Amino acid sequence: MVSELAERRRGQLREFLRDRRARVAPEQVGLPVAGRRRTPGLRREEVALLAGVGVSWYTWLEQGRDITVSADVLDAIARALQLSRAEQSYLYLLAGLNPPPAGASSGGEVTAEIRRLLDAWSPLPVVLRDRYWNVLAYNDIARLMFGFDGTAQNCLVTFFTNPRYLAVREPWESAAPAVAAAYRADAAHAPGDPGFERVVTELSALSPEFAALWERHDVGEPEQAVNVLHHPEAGELYFDATTLILAHRPDWNLVLYNPRPDTPTLDRLAQLDTSLVAPHLR
Repeated sequence: MVSELAERRRGQLREFLRDRRARVAPEQVGLPVAGRRRTPGLRREEVALLAGVGVSWYTWLEQGRDITVSADVLDAIARALQLSRAEQSYLYLLAGLNPPPAGASSGGEVTAEIRRLLDAWSPLPVVLRDRYWNVLAYNDIARLMFGFDGTAQNCLVTFFTNPRYLAVREPWESAAPAVAAAYRADAAHAPGDPGFERVVTELSALSPEFAALWERHDVGEPEQAVNVLHHPEAGELYFDATTLILAHRPDWNLVLYNPRPDTPTLDRLAQLDTSLVAPHLR
Protein backbone atom coordinates (compact mmCIF):
# COMPACT_ATOMS: atom_id res chain seq x y z
CA MET A 1 0.00 0.00 0.00
CA VAL A 2 2.80 2.43 0.89
CA SER A 3 4.63 1.84 -2.38
CA GLU A 4 1.36 2.19 -4.30
CA LEU A 5 0.63 5.56 -2.68
CA ALA A 6 4.22 6.71 -3.28
CA GLU A 7 3.97 5.72 -6.92
CA ARG A 8 0.72 7.60 -7.29
CA ARG A 9 2.26 10.67 -5.70
CA ARG A 10 5.28 10.53 -8.01
CA GLY A 11 2.94 10.25 -10.97
CA GLN A 12 1.13 13.40 -9.87
CA LEU A 13 4.49 15.12 -9.41
CA ARG A 14 5.47 14.17 -12.96
CA GLU A 15 2.26 15.56 -14.43
CA PHE A 16 2.41 18.73 -12.33
CA LEU A 17 6.00 19.62 -13.24
CA ARG A 18 5.44 18.98 -16.94
CA ASP A 19 2.32 21.11 -16.96
CA ARG A 20 3.90 24.04 -15.09
CA ARG A 21 7.05 23.89 -17.22
CA ALA A 22 4.89 24.20 -20.33
CA ARG A 23 3.24 27.34 -18.94
CA VAL A 24 6.45 29.38 -18.61
CA ALA A 25 7.80 31.02 -21.75
CA PRO A 26 11.59 31.56 -22.00
CA GLU A 27 11.18 35.33 -22.26
CA GLN A 28 9.25 35.36 -18.97
CA VAL A 29 12.39 34.25 -17.13
CA GLY A 30 14.92 36.22 -19.17
CA LEU A 31 16.08 33.43 -21.47
CA PRO A 32 16.76 34.07 -25.18
CA VAL A 33 14.47 32.41 -27.71
CA ALA A 34 16.48 30.70 -30.43
CA GLY A 35 15.01 28.62 -33.23
CA ARG A 36 11.66 26.91 -33.42
CA ARG A 37 10.35 25.00 -30.41
CA ARG A 38 8.36 21.85 -30.83
CA THR A 39 6.66 22.26 -27.45
CA PRO A 40 5.54 25.35 -25.52
CA GLY A 41 7.26 26.57 -22.41
CA LEU A 42 10.67 25.79 -21.00
CA ARG A 43 12.88 22.83 -21.77
CA ARG A 44 14.05 20.61 -18.94
CA GLU A 45 17.62 21.84 -19.25
CA GLU A 46 16.40 25.43 -18.95
CA VAL A 47 14.54 24.69 -15.74
CA ALA A 48 17.66 22.95 -14.42
CA LEU A 49 19.77 26.00 -15.36
CA LEU A 50 17.39 28.44 -13.66
CA ALA A 51 17.17 26.29 -10.53
CA GLY A 52 20.89 25.59 -10.34
CA VAL A 53 20.56 21.79 -10.44
CA GLY A 54 21.86 19.12 -12.76
CA VAL A 55 19.89 18.36 -15.90
CA SER A 56 19.88 14.64 -15.17
CA TRP A 57 18.67 15.19 -11.61
CA TYR A 58 15.82 17.45 -12.71
CA THR A 59 14.89 14.97 -15.45
CA TRP A 60 14.69 12.19 -12.86
CA LEU A 61 12.55 14.39 -10.62
CA GLU A 62 10.15 15.20 -13.43
CA GLN A 63 10.01 11.56 -14.44
CA GLY A 64 8.85 10.75 -10.93
CA ARG A 65 11.84 8.64 -9.97
CA ASP A 66 12.45 7.81 -6.31
CA ILE A 67 15.23 10.32 -5.56
CA THR A 68 16.16 12.43 -2.56
CA VAL A 69 15.05 16.06 -2.65
CA SER A 70 15.67 18.98 -0.31
CA ALA A 71 13.63 22.04 0.57
CA ASP A 72 16.25 24.37 -0.90
CA VAL A 73 16.13 22.62 -4.27
CA LEU A 74 12.33 22.59 -4.33
CA ASP A 75 12.33 26.31 -3.54
CA ALA A 76 14.69 26.91 -6.46
CA ILE A 77 12.49 24.90 -8.81
CA ALA A 78 9.41 26.75 -7.57
CA ARG A 79 11.11 30.06 -8.40
CA ALA A 80 12.19 28.84 -11.82
CA LEU A 81 8.64 27.75 -12.66
CA GLN A 82 7.15 30.89 -11.06
CA LEU A 83 4.89 28.85 -8.80
CA SER A 84 2.41 30.50 -6.48
CA ARG A 85 2.54 29.87 -2.73
CA ALA A 86 -0.19 27.24 -3.03
CA GLU A 87 1.60 25.56 -5.94
CA GLN A 88 4.87 25.56 -4.01
CA SER A 89 3.18 23.84 -1.06
CA TYR A 90 1.67 21.30 -3.47
CA LEU A 91 5.13 20.64 -4.92
CA TYR A 92 6.48 19.96 -1.43
CA LEU A 93 3.71 17.48 -0.69
CA LEU A 94 4.16 15.62 -3.97
CA ALA A 95 7.90 15.42 -3.29
CA GLY A 96 7.25 13.94 0.17
CA LEU A 97 8.23 16.99 2.26
CA ASN A 98 6.29 19.15 4.68
CA PRO A 99 5.43 22.49 3.05
CA PRO A 100 6.96 25.65 4.54
CA PRO A 101 4.65 27.40 7.02
CA ALA A 102 2.14 29.46 5.08
CA GLY A 103 2.26 33.16 5.73
CA ALA A 104 5.46 32.86 7.78
CA SER A 105 6.78 36.22 6.70
CA SER A 106 3.71 37.82 5.20
CA GLY A 107 1.87 40.67 6.85
CA GLY A 108 -1.61 41.79 6.05
CA GLU A 109 -4.35 43.86 7.59
CA VAL A 110 -7.38 42.56 9.40
CA THR A 111 -9.93 43.14 6.68
CA ALA A 112 -13.42 44.54 7.08
CA GLU A 113 -14.77 41.09 6.20
CA ILE A 114 -12.90 39.51 9.12
CA ARG A 115 -14.02 42.23 11.50
CA ARG A 116 -17.61 41.62 10.46
CA LEU A 117 -17.05 37.94 11.18
CA LEU A 118 -15.83 38.78 14.69
CA ASP A 119 -18.84 40.99 15.28
CA ALA A 120 -21.14 38.27 13.96
CA TRP A 121 -19.96 35.91 16.73
CA SER A 122 -21.29 38.43 19.26
CA PRO A 123 -22.75 38.22 21.84
CA LEU A 124 -20.11 35.57 22.49
CA PRO A 125 -16.36 36.34 22.73
CA VAL A 126 -13.94 35.71 19.86
CA VAL A 127 -10.26 36.57 19.41
CA LEU A 128 -8.20 36.62 16.22
CA ARG A 129 -4.54 35.74 16.76
CA ASP A 130 -1.49 35.24 14.52
CA ARG A 131 0.94 32.34 14.40
CA TYR A 132 2.77 33.65 17.48
CA TRP A 133 -0.57 33.94 19.34
CA ASN A 134 -0.36 37.72 19.18
CA VAL A 135 -3.86 39.18 19.37
CA LEU A 136 -4.82 40.89 16.11
CA ALA A 137 -8.46 41.70 16.80
CA TYR A 138 -11.40 40.83 19.03
CA ASN A 139 -15.06 41.71 19.45
CA ASP A 140 -16.50 43.94 22.16
CA ILE A 141 -17.51 41.18 24.55
CA ALA A 142 -13.99 39.69 24.41
CA ARG A 143 -12.59 43.12 25.25
CA LEU A 144 -14.81 43.30 28.32
CA MET A 145 -14.15 39.70 29.31
CA PHE A 146 -10.34 39.88 29.20
CA GLY A 147 -9.97 43.55 30.11
CA PHE A 148 -8.14 44.39 26.87
CA ASP A 149 -7.28 48.09 26.76
CA GLY A 150 -6.01 48.50 23.20
CA THR A 151 -2.37 47.69 23.99
CA ALA A 152 -0.58 44.76 22.35
CA GLN A 153 -1.70 41.40 23.72
CA ASN A 154 -0.58 37.80 23.31
CA CYS A 155 -2.86 34.85 24.14
CA LEU A 156 -0.05 32.81 25.72
CA VAL A 157 1.10 35.75 27.85
CA THR A 158 -2.49 36.51 28.81
CA PHE A 159 -3.09 32.96 30.00
CA PHE A 160 0.02 32.91 32.21
CA THR A 161 -0.12 36.48 33.53
CA ASN A 162 -3.67 37.82 33.45
CA PRO A 163 -5.03 37.93 37.05
CA ARG A 164 -8.43 36.91 35.70
CA TYR A 165 -7.00 33.51 34.73
CA LEU A 166 -4.74 33.14 37.75
CA ALA A 167 -7.59 33.85 40.17
CA VAL A 168 -9.18 30.49 39.35
CA ARG A 169 -6.16 28.51 40.45
CA GLU A 170 -7.24 24.89 40.22
CA PRO A 171 -8.57 25.01 36.63
CA TRP A 172 -5.61 27.17 35.62
CA GLU A 173 -3.05 24.70 37.00
CA SER A 174 -4.87 21.87 35.26
CA ALA A 175 -4.85 23.60 31.87
CA ALA A 176 -1.42 25.29 31.96
CA PRO A 177 0.68 22.27 30.85
CA ALA A 178 -1.50 21.72 27.78
CA VAL A 179 -1.34 25.41 26.84
CA ALA A 180 2.48 25.45 26.99
CA ALA A 181 2.65 22.15 25.08
CA ALA A 182 0.36 23.50 22.34
CA TYR A 183 2.57 26.57 21.91
CA ARG A 184 5.67 24.37 21.59
CA ALA A 185 3.90 22.35 18.90
CA ASP A 186 3.16 25.54 16.95
CA ALA A 187 6.71 26.82 17.38
CA ALA A 188 8.10 23.52 16.10
CA HIS A 189 6.81 24.38 12.62
CA ALA A 190 9.35 27.22 12.46
CA PRO A 191 12.47 26.33 14.48
CA GLY A 192 14.63 29.34 15.18
CA ASP A 193 11.86 31.80 14.31
CA PRO A 194 12.63 34.93 16.36
CA GLY A 195 8.92 35.66 16.77
CA PHE A 196 8.34 32.50 18.81
CA GLU A 197 11.62 32.89 20.66
CA ARG A 198 10.75 36.44 21.64
CA VAL A 199 7.43 35.41 23.18
CA VAL A 200 9.02 32.51 25.08
CA THR A 201 11.90 34.63 26.38
CA GLU A 202 9.69 37.49 27.54
CA LEU A 203 7.10 35.24 29.14
CA SER A 204 9.73 33.10 30.89
CA ALA A 205 10.93 36.25 32.64
CA LEU A 206 7.39 37.14 33.70
CA SER A 207 6.09 33.71 34.71
CA PRO A 208 8.17 31.14 36.62
CA GLU A 209 5.32 28.67 36.08
CA PHE A 210 5.62 28.99 32.33
CA ALA A 211 9.42 28.79 32.44
CA ALA A 212 9.21 25.51 34.37
CA LEU A 213 6.63 24.04 31.99
CA TRP A 214 8.64 25.12 28.93
CA GLU A 215 11.70 23.31 30.26
CA ARG A 216 9.71 20.06 30.23
CA HIS A 217 9.65 20.10 26.41
CA ASP A 218 6.12 18.69 26.33
CA VAL A 219 4.41 18.85 22.95
CA GLY A 220 0.65 18.71 22.51
CA GLU A 221 -1.85 18.88 19.70
CA PRO A 222 -4.38 21.71 19.52
CA GLU A 223 -7.71 20.58 20.93
CA GLN A 224 -10.92 21.98 22.27
CA ALA A 225 -10.24 23.20 25.79
CA VAL A 226 -12.15 24.54 28.77
CA ASN A 227 -11.20 28.11 29.64
CA VAL A 228 -12.01 29.44 33.09
CA LEU A 229 -11.45 32.97 34.32
CA HIS A 230 -12.75 35.25 37.04
CA HIS A 231 -14.16 38.59 35.95
CA PRO A 232 -14.14 41.25 38.70
CA GLU A 233 -17.80 42.09 38.04
CA ALA A 234 -19.35 38.98 36.47
CA GLY A 235 -17.54 36.34 38.53
CA GLU A 236 -16.31 32.97 37.24
CA LEU A 237 -16.80 32.34 33.53
CA TYR A 238 -16.48 28.90 31.91
CA PHE A 239 -16.00 28.46 28.17
CA ASP A 240 -15.36 25.78 25.60
CA ALA A 241 -12.55 27.36 23.57
CA THR A 242 -12.33 26.18 19.97
CA THR A 243 -9.52 27.25 17.63
CA LEU A 244 -10.25 27.53 13.90
CA ILE A 245 -7.83 28.22 11.03
CA LEU A 246 -8.70 30.83 8.41
CA ALA A 247 -8.47 29.13 5.03
CA HIS A 248 -7.02 32.17 3.25
CA ARG A 249 -4.63 32.95 6.12
CA PRO A 250 -3.58 29.62 7.68
CA ASP A 251 -1.17 31.49 9.95
CA TRP A 252 -4.16 33.19 11.61
CA ASN A 253 -6.55 31.53 14.06
CA LEU A 254 -9.96 32.37 15.40
CA VAL A 255 -10.47 31.39 19.05
CA LEU A 256 -14.19 31.02 19.72
CA TYR A 257 -15.39 31.08 23.33
CA ASN A 258 -18.67 29.23 23.82
CA PRO A 259 -20.20 29.35 27.33
CA ARG A 260 -20.36 25.98 29.06
CA PRO A 261 -24.01 24.88 29.14
CA ASP A 262 -23.78 23.56 32.71
CA THR A 263 -22.66 26.93 34.13
CA PRO A 264 -24.22 30.41 34.59
CA THR A 265 -21.62 31.89 32.22
CA LEU A 266 -24.09 33.12 29.60
CA ASP A 267 -26.17 34.97 32.17
CA ARG A 268 -23.02 36.43 33.71
CA LEU A 269 -21.84 37.69 30.32
CA ALA A 270 -25.05 39.70 30.19
CA GLN A 271 -23.90 41.52 33.32
CA LEU A 272 -20.89 42.91 31.44
CA ASP A 273 -23.00 44.72 28.87
CA THR A 274 -26.64 43.79 28.37
CA SER A 275 -26.64 45.50 24.99
CA LEU A 276 -24.22 42.87 23.68
CA VAL A 277 -26.38 39.89 24.53
CA ALA A 278 -29.15 38.99 22.10
CA PRO A 279 -32.58 38.46 23.73
CA HIS A 280 -32.92 34.89 22.46
CA LEU A 281 -29.67 33.96 24.23
CA ARG A 282 -30.66 35.35 27.64
